[in-house]
Amino acid sequence: MQDRIDKILVQWKRERPDLQLRAMGLVGRIQRAAAALRPRLDETHAESGLGGDTFDVLASLRRSGSPYELTPTQLYREMMLTSGAMTNRIDRLEEAGYVSRRPDPNDRRGTLVRLSAKGKALIDSAATKHVANEERQLAALTAREQQQLNELLCKLLLGFEDV
Repeated sequence: MQDRIDKILVQWKRERPDLQLRAMGLVGRIQRAAAALRPRLDETHAESGLGGDTFDVLASLRRSGSPYELTPTQLYREMMLTSGAMTNRIDRLEEAGYVSRRPDPNDRRGTLVRLSAKGKALIDSAATKHVANEERQLAALTAREQQQLNELLCKLLLGFEDV
């Protein structure tokens, strides 16, 4: 079994036999897997009338638990965005009636973003479709292989956080 990355590695091995290519193969496959997944995930989000960016905001609010509200700072830190990008997303979601803003009772200058009933219904439906789509995308791997890959990627990501 060979993929496009194997062909690239063969070329590098021929041209630069002195290079250790194991990491190149892994990084290349991670990048290609992420690039292949993104449009497939976006397509499912679009079926719900969402973009990946707005899905993520609604999903963050939903999984935060009742009363399904977070500060904009909590949201943008969780999603590694700038505050301006988060404000734009919240504005769009508020305009559509999926979230509302209210003053933070614990911080006179702060705001809380709360998932509306309409937003909760939308994200619950979209999350069901999203998870089913993820299952389809990973169907080439057995449940055990998925678990192993998950553990290894978690270890890799934790290593980045330590740096």
